[in-house]
Amino acid sequence: MAADAVSAPTGDPAALPVEPGRPAVVRAPAGEGPGWVRAHRAALLSAVTRRGAVLVRGVGFADSAQVAAVFRALAGELMADREPFAPRVGHGDGVYSSSRWPGDQPMCMHHELSYALRFPRLMLFACRTAPVAGGVTGLADSRALLEALPPALVDRLEREGWILTRSYREDLGVSWSAAFDATDRDDVARYCRDNAIAHEWRPDGSLLTRQRRPAVIRHPVTGERCWFNQLAFLNEWTMDQDVRAYLVDVYGAEALPFTTSFGNGDPVGADVVQLINDAYEAHTVREPWRDGDLLVVDNVRTAHSREPYSGPREVLVGMGDPVDLRDCLPPGAPSLTL
Repeated sequence: MAADAVSAPTGDPAALPVEPGRPAVVRAPAGEGPGWVRAHRAALLSAVTRRGAVLVRGVGFADSAQVAAVFRALAGELMADREPFAPRVGHGDGVYSSSRWPGDQPMCMHHELSYALRFPRLMLFACRTAPVAGGVTGLADSRALLEALPPALVDRLEREGWILTRSYREDLGVSWSAAFDATDRDDVARYCRDNAIAHEWRPDGSLLTRQRRPAVIRHPVTGERCWFNQLAFLNEWTMDQDVRAYLVDVYGAEALPFTTSFGNGDPVGADVVQLINDAYEAHTVREPWRDGDLLVVDNVRTAHSREPYSGPREVLVGMGDPVDLRDCLPPGAPSLTL
């Protein structure tokens, strides 16, 4: 992996070259970072659509307010975080911390909010403090996944979609009040009804939800077929297995914070999860974070991950260019209603 970023031709980030194993990288001129990003907005967004992601090196961020200003200059409206799978800390103006996830555990490849009816097309990441080691945000082309996976598996998921099952408890993971920005059960019922989510209140006060979503969608800009789901990442076999065993023992199998199944309800086995994660790994590109980096990702075209790390790591996140899933459904897509 080369030590320095690839420089794009002046004024044309869309023409930047790409080295094998690395994402597209462009360097902002010293001292001009935020202003340079704003001045080259159109070219950068064009490059993201063409390349799937662009890392802008050397932007620099004085504080979270400047992060928000750069994010909004690129993406316009920033989305509020709804239905998160792990807690985040809000920094105001649509800027959040990275998901709280143990630093020694990988966060597998996924497309942000691919289980929601409204998801971001653009993911924006601002590195304020790079980790001492590790912590790379890996990237993988969703079109390549479609080609790499067994046709029979892809065909089945295109016909059936996938189901996400979640259990919300006040003492484990994300609470239902935080996930749905709700103060009472009526708020939850309204959100679930409006977002094609089946829900059930349990005697212990926990909330069980199920939602069926397509596994393959059309890109909202290019119309390309893209693998777009969290079938593997939010499956119970992706968890640390000691943690899974403990949760099943204490709460029961149905009370796991999340798991996934095929669209007809059949379980997704550990072999399928491994197959998908192996395909992602074969198509992952990486570039270590440096302080002041800006990463802009097309969330439909490109999945992202977070690798284990040591030392402090502060990467702030924004979600922009909201898309309605129903506008991206291909012909023959499975019903969203269970």
